[in-house]
Amino acid sequence: MDNEKTYESALKRLEEITALLEKNEVPLDESMKLFEEGTSLAAFCSRKLDEAKQKVTVINKEQSDE
Repeated sequence: MDNEKTYESALKRLEEITALLEKNEVPLDESMKLFEEGTSLAAFCSRKLDEAKQKVTVINKEQSDE
């Protein structure tokens, strides 16, 4: 599924997890699983943003060199 995962889908799932955890209605074991999934999704989103920033930097540098 990681091949199909997009920044937008990961962010949406992260928002769902946050909402579930904020309700304080999820059992501890499930909360821990959701927290672990959320941490993984947050790292994925961070990597995607870093990649996008790097691309923008390269494009800006290429255009300023022209």
